Amino acid sequence: MPIVDIHSHFFPEATPDFSARFAGPPWPSIRHDAAGQATIMLGDREFRRITSACWDAEARVADMERDGVDLQVLCATPVLFAYDRPAGQALECARIYNDLALDVCARANGRLRALCQVPLQDVDMACGEVSRAMRAGHIGVQIGSHVGPKNLDDDGLVRFLAHCASEGAPVLVHPWDMLGPDRTARYMAGWTVGMPAETQLAIVSLILGGGFDRLPPSLRICFVHGGGSFAYLLGRLENAWRNRDIARGVSEHPPSHYLTRFFVDSAVFDDRALRLLVEVMGDQRVMLGSDYPFPLGEQRVGSLVRHSPSLDATSKERILGGNACGFFALSDSVAGATATPGPAAGADARLAPER
Repeated sequence: MPIVDIHSHFFPEATPDFSARFAGPPWPSIRHDAAGQATIMLGDREFRRITSACWDAEARVADMERDGVDLQVLCATPVLFAYDRPAGQALECARIYNDLALDVCARANGRLRALCQVPLQDVDMACGEVSRAMRAGHIGVQIGSHVGPKNLDDDGLVRFLAHCASEGAPVLVHPWDMLGPDRTARYMAGWTVGMPAETQLAIVSLILGGGFDRLPPSLRICFVHGGGSFAYLLGRLENAWRNRDIARGVSEHPPSHYLTRFFVDSAVFDDRALRLLVEVMGDQRVMLGSDYPFPLGEQRVGSLVRHSPSLDATSKERILGGNACGFFALSDSVAGATATPGPAAGADARLAPER
């Protein structure tokens, strides 16, 4: 079974000068600092330091060989979403970055696949772009956990998700624009606290807001970072649903009923957390996700799952690639894109302890 990393990010080597083209706050751009080193900029403000792995297909594939990963699914760094811009500007941004993502994939000899982004603040434009992108070669779409004050149970966003189901476009939900930015400004708490909370809220909104009840079961949707805090807090959510009417929202069933309606990735970084996640979701609803190539991602992709004493061989095979092949309909396309066995690739390297 191929090893598939479903959660990795890219940032283009060169960005259009949207700030010169459009009025308003500064757009994300890139400043190259040294060989293989760059910084994402928001105007004059440094947003995040990155490496060439964000845009260099050769560097990505070299790391995949090192870690024994056959296929990697890449998606935009969420700062590129542009949900706070006029929809027409966000659409132009999405089209450009979607095409650039395919350019990165084209240089990887079949080892990379891309998810598109869409101007989610305008549902009609978003539906049109996801349809265009799927025809162009993307295998799904990445969206944020909310659009301004709208959570994922918003009627328009549910309509977009229904369109994705009709197009056969899998959806990856990524947190962004986190809750409480002023209180989480230090210690990277926006990433360590805000992101899990955002993801929990996105899942709960689809459940209690009746989103899953309105959406077809054919929708394939995955929440990254292990679903945030959802698995750990499911008992609290279930207790509230059963004992307080106001906590039920408009969902037709208790929260645990909807566990078969979505997937999560494995980016939890602790075997105890992974064990709970698999116990709650089942081993057929968890997929390998690394958050590559960022420092808060898994530094040796797949190591947590491969070396977990909590998982048997069948569960590991499903999480490392089997589930992803079904989720993204990759079975045929992956066959010709597996890693060439070498010092760090192949079955032996995938199961061996890290050096």
